Amino acid sequence: MTAARTSATSISATPRHLWTRTRGLLLAFALLITAGVALAAMHSNSPHGSLDPRSPDQNGSRAVAQLLKSQGVSTRVVTTLDEATADAGPDTTLLVTLPDLLTEKQQHQLRTATAGSDGRTVLIAPGPPSLDVLAPGVRAEPSVSVKPRDPACAQPAATRAGRADTGGVRYSTDGHTAQGCYLADGLPTLLRTTARGQSDTVLLGAPDILFNHRLDEEGNASLALQLLGTRPHLVWYLPSLGDVSATDGGQRSFFALIPPGWRWATLQLALAAVLAAIWRARRLGPLVTEQLPVAIRASEATEGRARLYGKAKARDRAAEALRSATRARLAPLLGMPAAAAHSAELLVPAVSARLPDAGHDPHSLLFGPTPADDAALVRLADELDALEREVRTS
Repeated sequence: MTAARTSATSISATPRHLWTRTRGLLLAFALLITAGVALAAMHSNSPHGSLDPRSPDQNGSRAVAQLLKSQGVSTRVVTTLDEATADAGPDTTLLVTLPDLLTEKQQHQLRTATAGSDGRTVLIAPGPPSLDVLAPGVRAEPSVSVKPRDPACAQPAATRAGRADTGGVRYSTDGHTAQGCYLADGLPTLLRTTARGQSDTVLLGAPDILFNHRLDEEGNASLALQLLGTRPHLVWYLPSLGDVSATDGGQRSFFALIPPGWRWATLQLALAAVLAAIWRARRLGPLVTEQLPVAIRASEATEGRARLYGKAKARDRAAEALRSATRARLAPLLGMPAAAAHSAELLVPAVSARLPDAGHDPHSLLFGPTPADDAALVRLADELDALEREVRTS
């Protein structure tokens, strides 16, 4: 007894085919993992982030803290609002690096603690979410690029520092007592407002003068020291979503909690998705023939094409392929040129003359309508084979 065996066809999935189809995705995934590990390794030596006075990175602010220390100003880093407000006083400068991250309740608490302290509050790039509470009467205008600008004001700190890398958020006031410097299109990017006593608030449109890699450019170091070094103590407040006060009563929208730049990131991801879709999409246009890299058995090619026709329910194409091939083989058997194979007026009379007593209708078999179902298509193939055999043997 012969054991039954199932042979693989040309469309059966093999490990080699699977590897060919998926190696591009696997390579992209490996590159993504490698890039993530590399970025993590690059940042592993710096546990702190941007504008952190403990960070030696290019966007850190350790250099400013060291210069302030040499001038006798102590710097204390805090990450909670309770710590920041507890240290507020007449001999303290409070620097808030991300004022827009504070909830409305936190903003009111901070404003209450600093309003009567006679100290200084420095806000880095505050926008509409925080200005109404922390700097009433001041509005944020569209941002501009950061570049060296002249003071264009009479503030002693600015005039002594001279040109500095300023820009970012611009500010405007409605009859508010304020001094603006470093104008961009007529609006200041550095604004100082005063309250009762000696308390004042400084709005800095961009943090660039505090970065390590830009401190030695223009008058950045001088301006940073004069803004942060007017009191013997500096409280460097780095707001965090992990602060307990951030979840107690303050309500912020989802988009307000997302870091700036999320719109550009979303746009870039959408563009990458479109490009990937175009890359993976099927090419439009006529098919281009090319030499096959390997020889494929005729039975496999026939089976593969038959399955494609069956999947597409293309009985018309399958029937025409069968009829066209039969006509092409019959024409030379009947002593006719190849061009006559597709002419019913020439081919059908020749077949009828060769087989006058045949039980087939040559015209219906060779040029007839599309079979109604798969069974009719199979019968057509059998009848075409029978017709060709009869012509060969006649």
